[in-house]
Order: sequence, then structure tokens, then C-alpha cells
Amino acid sequence: MQTERVTFLTTRDHKAAIDHFARASGMSVGHVVREATSRYLAEGEDDEQALAALTREVEAAVPQMRKDLRDAAEAIARANRIVAAVLAAEPEAA
Repeated sequence: MQTERVTFLTTRDHKAAIDHFARASGMSVGHVVREATSRYLAEGEDDEQALAALTREVEAAVPQMRKDLRDAAEAIARANRIVAAVLAAEPEAA
């Protein structure tokens, strides 16, 4: 396997935490960073797949949602007409 060098800047506290974690885990700092970045990249792929699945579900649900909203608007309009008719039939208060 051919390797390449990656350098990043961090705070002293963060570097100390990485060093401590690596020692406690019996790994090199390089191994810890490689493992962490590999997991981070894999999670990003999972997020993209989840987002694509959610997008498909929303797109499939939108037509029914639109129908439900139209039905609700029609029901409200009917109720308004009934209320208007009832109010028009009532004698005015003296």
C-alpha cells in the first residue's frame, strides 16, 4: 500500500487528547486518525443514502398530501357556506 502524508493543525489540548486515546488504546496516533476519518467518511455515505430514501418517501407522499389539503379546503368552504346560511336566516338582535 502506497501512503501519503496528511498534516493538520489542532490545539494542544486536542493533540494531548488524541495522544492519550492512542496510548490507552494501544494504537499509534496515525492509526487513530485514519480510523476516525474512515468512520467519518462512512457515516457521510450513510447520511446520503438515508437522505435519498427520505426524499423518495416525501416525493411519494406529496400527491396524497395535496389531495388531503384540497379536501380540507373544500370542507372548510362547505362549513363556511352553512354558517353563512344559518346566520342569514337568523333574525337580527334588537
